[in-house]
Amino acid sequence: MHKNNPLIYSDFPDPDVIRVDDTYYMISTTMHMFPGGVILRSYDLLNWEILTYVFDELNRKPASKLEDGQNIYGQGMWAPSMRYHNGRFYICFAANDTRKTYLYQSEQITGPWEKSEIEGFYHDSSLLFDEDRIFLVYGNTQIHLIELLSDLSGPKPDGLDRVIITDKDRVSLGYEGCHIQKINGKYYVFMVHWLADGTKRRTQACFVSDSLEGTFTGKDVLNDDQGFRNAGIAQGGLVDTPEGDWYAMLFQDHGAIGRCPVLVPVEWENDFPVFGYEGKVPLELEVRSTKQNHNYAPLTDSDSFSYEANPDGSVSLKNVWQWNHIPDNSLWSVTERPGALRITTKETCANVVMAKNMLTQRMMGPFSDITVQIDASKISEGDFAGICALQGCYGWIAITKRDGHYYIVMTEKELDPDEGIWGPEGGDTGPGLERESVLTTDSSVELRIMADFTDGVDEVRFLYKNENDWKQLGPIHKLYYRLDHFMGCRTGLFLFSTQNQGGSADFINYCTQFSPAE
Repeated sequence: MHKNNPLIYSDFPDPDVIRVDDTYYMISTTMHMFPGGVILRSYDLLNWEILTYVFDELNRKPASKLEDGQNIYGQGMWAPSMRYHNGRFYICFAANDTRKTYLYQSEQITGPWEKSEIEGFYHDSSLLFDEDRIFLVYGNTQIHLIELLSDLSGPKPDGLDRVIITDKDRVSLGYEGCHIQKINGKYYVFMVHWLADGTKRRTQACFVSDSLEGTFTGKDVLNDDQGFRNAGIAQGGLVDTPEGDWYAMLFQDHGAIGRCPVLVPVEWENDFPVFGYEGKVPLELEVRSTKQNHNYAPLTDSDSFSYEANPDGSVSLKNVWQWNHIPDNSLWSVTERPGALRITTKETCANVVMAKNMLTQRMMGPFSDITVQIDASKISEGDFAGICALQGCYGWIAITKRDGHYYIVMTEKELDPDEGIWGPEGGDTGPGLERESVLTTDSSVELRIMADFTDGVDEVRFLYKNENDWKQLGPIHKLYYRLDHFMGCRTGLFLFSTQNQGGSADFINYCTQFSPAE
């Protein structure tokens, strides 16, 4: 099977990959999105499909539900570690909003998952099962190794507890993003690194020891950007094929589209990994498939919203969808009006990023072209029902009602140069800037967003259907990857009220098209 690098032109950051028999599984950071802990499946390491999620929610605190003016943008679950040991799957990660470390385990990759906590907060942690002992590696700049109790509930009293690696270089980002693995009797720790030497590029580092009590020695092992904007490829661990070939699954920053998985061939010299070919990551890869002719489900998809309820009355949406924060399930439906997603409001807010029950999908590069029809006949005065390019510097197009008349409006949040890539703490929850509006005599409209992520262009246009033509509304909007949301740009279907609660809108025939990087 042949494919280009990056493997996925979309936001699947902090990947951790394992192989169980003939199947590869990858988990990725999902932060403030729910359901969370996305797990993908592959039979060739190149093509991936969403298989399942680990949890529907982590807690019911107001911030996780966009209540009391609070949110968890850029927080939630970070950098998960996935392991398979003695017939069980284990996933652990820290959540930056709760400052807790969570553990999920299951006999089946699709669940059900048993939730517990590991006492303590462990940044970018990685699990290691070593015969009858269990360890956790974590940290930033100083990398710690601790031994866990057999039930993984916390550190083992009098167990191993030591600093194994200390970053002594002058750095922009000290060692972090740990992945510890035992390979052929040796212990390897893989990390991301970022020297303060003017290169402004992430690198991949590896340290090795013959024992967990011994000295870990290592160095930076990959410093390459594939010619893309000095964006280094780093952070991840190793996985082998049934034939004994080795690969590293890392990621690369690709601007507003997010952090994209990159597969790197690995060879071995004197029991130390050599990444890439002569230090370079290949633009094209070929890996043997363990299941020929498997039909992979798309990672982003259109939706007619034609669903049937489960026996318990719930509805399982396509797994490409995630809610922006925990939804209020009493305020959305795909069965009240067959063939439509209906969203209802019960409170007011000033900003789309605080809109409850926004339904999102990842955008896909190099281009994303998304259309949706919206029936706004039941919205209230001051409501906005539309489609968003969701990020800290968002842009959106929506239908609203003003003085009894319907208007289509385009609104954006521009980059504040004083904030730069960091963005405001917790995100900007003030109103955006309305750039243009147009009167419409119809309460049902077709809206469209067209995004260009080619080589860091990172721009999106907003359009509406006028008879048989599409017309742009407002300016071309510039997209940025910022740390306030810490997530690649997504499309989001939303309704929010600014004056009166209780309005509703129906979203019909969501259609997405993109040009894959083949």
